[in-house]
Amino acid sequence: MSEDDSSTDPAPDGGVVAVDAPATRLHDGGTEMETATDAADRSALEGLADSSLLTIARREYRLAVRSRWALGVALLFGLFTTAVVQFGASSVGPGRFDAVIATIAELGVYLVPLTALAVGYDAIVGADERGSLELMLALPVTKGRVVVGTAIGRAAVLSGAMLLGFVPGALLTVRYIGLASVGQYAAVALVAVLTACAMLGVAVLISTVARTKTHALGATLAIWLWVALLHDLVALGAVAGFDLGSGAIAVAILLNPVDCFRVLALSQVDVVAGGFGSVLTQAGLTTPMVAAGLVAWVVVPVGVAAKLIQRRRL
Repeated sequence: MSEDDSSTDPAPDGGVVAVDAPATRLHDGGTEMETATDAADRSALEGLADSSLLTIARREYRLAVRSRWALGVALLFGLFTTAVVQFGASSVGPGRFDAVIATIAELGVYLVPLTALAVGYDAIVGADERGSLELMLALPVTKGRVVVGTAIGRAAVLSGAMLLGFVPGALLTVRYIGLASVGQYAAVALVAVLTACAMLGVAVLISTVARTKTHALGATLAIWLWVALLHDLVALGAVAGFDLGSGAIAVAILLNPVDCFRVLALSQVDVVAGGFGSVLTQAGLTTPMVAAGLVAWVVVPVGVAAKLIQRRRL
């Protein structure tokens, strides 16, 4: 039998059906092997990419701890809460606890956003200027994951430092007022941490679109001026000048994370006639609605930053 005969078989109709040559089968087998190898490589890279979010967050956490700004934040809030509780609750008794909470809420509208913006303004642009951002993006990880992982890492350090700073005030509160006040104090502390995470997300967004750290710092200071001072003046002026209803007040509150913090903190105490809960009711808001609005302020800026980093030149 000739070689040609070995490569063809007679067909029922007398024709010839081609049979795959050994070389062709080897070629197909090689393709299958290459496909399997590529799939394994892709799976490994995808697995690395899936875990890279937590890896980046841990890396950012370690860098933040080493920089010791977390220690500064803990000391700052420790002094703040100690001073407020010591001077507000030491000499009078349970009746003054509402004033303590109101003081924390009123002073916190300046301190909490300023601290968070200072922590987050160089998150992306600072890494870009140091060259570490380009090095990180050389790994099999998307730009969006880098932004989200960085935000999570810094938010973890900021939250831990703030909670640690609230501990001295909590101990003094228990000493002067009793365990019954711990729940309200803890609620205010958690709202302050959530507000800080929201402002940190805003800072990360600014850091993503800013070209230099100087630009990012200037923008964050402008944001702080707006959320802490100007927003309320503009909102109150618009409501009074245009005779807007309670719906406008609700929108104004939800558009400012600092106002959400003030509302949630003051809702813990009866600081005005009928309680602050009545104010929320008149504005058509409930405490869960304001809390949901604050959570949205945590998620949305970081999500937008993860999208906008695709346009950043590296």
